[in-house]
Amino acid sequence: MSGPDREYWHASLDDFVAPLMPTDGTTSRREFMRLSLTASGGLLFAASIAPRLLGAATADASPVETESESAIGLFIQIDPDGMTHIGARCPEIGQGVYTALPMIIAEELDADWSKVRAVQLPLGIKKIPEAPGVSWKYGPQGAGGSTSVPEAWSDLRQIGARARHLLVTAAARQWQTDASALRTEAGEVIRADGRRLSYAELAPAAAQMAWPVVDVPLKSAKDYRLLGSRQRQLGLEDIVTGRAGYGIDARMPGAWVAVVARYPHFDGELMSFDASAALKIPGVRQVLALPGPKFGEPISANLAPGVAVLADDTWSALKGREALKIEWKPGPWGSESTAALDQQCGELLKGKGIRCREDGDFDGARQSAAKVIEAVYRVPYVSHCPLEPQNACVHVESDRVRIIAPMQMPSGASRLAQQITGVDRFDIDVQMTRVGGGFGRRLSNDFVAEALILSKLSGKPIRLLWTREDDLRHDFYRPFGHHHLIATLDDQHRLSGWAHRLASASKYYRRPDMPDDQLWTSELYPDDFPAQLLPNLRLEWFAVKSGMTRGSWRAPAHTANAFAVQSFLDEVAHATGQDPLAFRLKLLGPPRQLAYSGHGGPIFETGRLSEVLRRAAQRVGWGRRLQPGRGIGLAAHFTFGGYAAHAMEVSVATDGSYRIERCVCVVDVGRPINRLGIEAQMMGGTIDGISTARNLEIHIDKGQVVEGNFDSYPLLRMTDAPDVEVEIIDSEREPSGAGEMGIPTAAPALTNALFAASGRRIRSLPIGKQLVAAG
Repeated sequence: MSGPDREYWHASLDDFVAPLMPTDGTTSRREFMRLSLTASGGLLFAASIAPRLLGAATADASPVETESESAIGLFIQIDPDGMTHIGARCPEIGQGVYTALPMIIAEELDADWSKVRAVQLPLGIKKIPEAPGVSWKYGPQGAGGSTSVPEAWSDLRQIGARARHLLVTAAARQWQTDASALRTEAGEVIRADGRRLSYAELAPAAAQMAWPVVDVPLKSAKDYRLLGSRQRQLGLEDIVTGRAGYGIDARMPGAWVAVVARYPHFDGELMSFDASAALKIPGVRQVLALPGPKFGEPISANLAPGVAVLADDTWSALKGREALKIEWKPGPWGSESTAALDQQCGELLKGKGIRCREDGDFDGARQSAAKVIEAVYRVPYVSHCPLEPQNACVHVESDRVRIIAPMQMPSGASRLAQQITGVDRFDIDVQMTRVGGGFGRRLSNDFVAEALILSKLSGKPIRLLWTREDDLRHDFYRPFGHHHLIATLDDQHRLSGWAHRLASASKYYRRPDMPDDQLWTSELYPDDFPAQLLPNLRLEWFAVKSGMTRGSWRAPAHTANAFAVQSFLDEVAHATGQDPLAFRLKLLGPPRQLAYSGHGGPIFETGRLSEVLRRAAQRVGWGRRLQPGRGIGLAAHFTFGGYAAHAMEVSVATDGSYRIERCVCVVDVGRPINRLGIEAQMMGGTIDGISTARNLEIHIDKGQVVEGNFDSYPLLRMTDAPDVEVEIIDSEREPSGAGEMGIPTAAPALTNALFAASGRRIRSLPIGKQLVAAG
């Protein structure tokens, strides 16, 4: 997460959480499906799935938040039966922090992991006398930029260690012995003579002691029993059996369901609407106009103007929306199209843009070069497309607000609620749910804002639902862009200069307080590879005008830039008769530390990038003779503090169809916390990267998004998904996150492999039918 992103998303500190998933007693979505399936006589296994356990979800309310004689600090509660509840403070969006963060505490606590239960901590703020008047109660709470683990690493270790200190002290008092003579293991304090006291026995006494205000000694890494092991996700059984509660399962008593007909073009206006037919539909209660942001103004709340239908149930709301007659006023982007954007990029790249970095004398290097190679790569707009569409349950009252929603930044929801309702932030209750996919989409809380506005206007609790089509057509898309890359080489085929000229639609478009001359900072990262490895380097950016809303997509600009850079490196290597692996390693040079100003810095270590690349190549069998139609591609990248490389072997048939035969991912994210979780992250990121590279593009025609559902936006099918072999490099460096690292190198490794197999260079994503067209 870049500095501006961190400031934007983390600007506010916030929240509370109480019980999860209140129920109004109606049939849940899953329960409805189970009943329907059983009634049909098929899929009898469904009968074994427990009914939607909203009651059980309510029981998931954080026990550490309750007054308890065995609650030790804010994060830990130990029950009389030994069950240890450990708080997870960040939203679980599938990245595994619900397990990884409690593991950090449990290691220092010396808890019995088999008796650990994770609980979603409430978002917490506390008042402080110093500006800005509020502070985090549990530490930073958000999910974005692979920050959850690195931000938690130091303080959560101390949480566990201090709690262990209290338990040992309680045992020493009971035994009237010196605490230094005691040791701990798996939830017990042990004397030298073998006598033991369980944490459950000691917890009531420990809970009465003052929480240590100074750091206590931490474990040596050689004594770790839990960190670095392979642990299944806590709550996994609930997920696979459908018991886990997501935002879309949330209910509020008496809530009306809301769906919105949003303006189909960006920056249009609502002229008028006729709701008479909609209001005749049984169950429809009210129809309201929803204001949108004015043209050119920052998007700080909801994305587009619309007309909302409020009803007793989802079906009535959707039928009511279909019955609306609406007159829209076209906005200024009515003629925008994908073809026009391509043409705009081409024209821009003929001129001179903003110089984002200028090392040495690139023009001089070009004039004196023995060889100059250049190419243009293209990346499209893409959507986040999380499996769970946007939704929110909200109740705005005169003096309090309650929000339940799947969010990545609940602090942003709290801030929006205060702006929209005027209610004090300490009276705004924001509850986190498990999130059915984030990928950056839920860093924005526009869907929460819609629900807040509708609840305020109607005076009713609102359960807002987006359909798949709503989600695909009203996203914050990954920016579109053309990358013009130029390499200059001397007569020994050594790189002497490098230019990366990018025409793109900045992610920071319509971001509050973002000056135009800083819009490039979301698109080009000045210290990214190969900066500092060449004497002459130029980064240049050109602003593309587009009405599309843009935002953070998984690994933001790294996904686009790594595709262009790693593809072009491959292209230069082949054009000069050099081995692509050796060419990359030569450019990286001997292991050394370079300054890195972006997120994941302040250091970029060339040796770690070389190592992941070297291992990936070795594992896939780089350099071996392959059958005709087969090829291997490589790519490596540093992002968000982690180093990752992909090696893929593909086969290409004569009709242009292709298959990924092997896929290797090697990653270095510092000290591993949960190896199984990291493997899952790399597998998921790789599949996401392949899926996007193969087929995904958001097209624009007449100022609106063309794609609407999975038929036109085809995610990767299982038959096309390779097994992903993951290797995690052992490291004693502090851990980084792992949420983004699997993405950036997947696409260029694939397209480089396709070139090796077919001789066809893919310079425009998605790959689609380009190989078929080549014949």
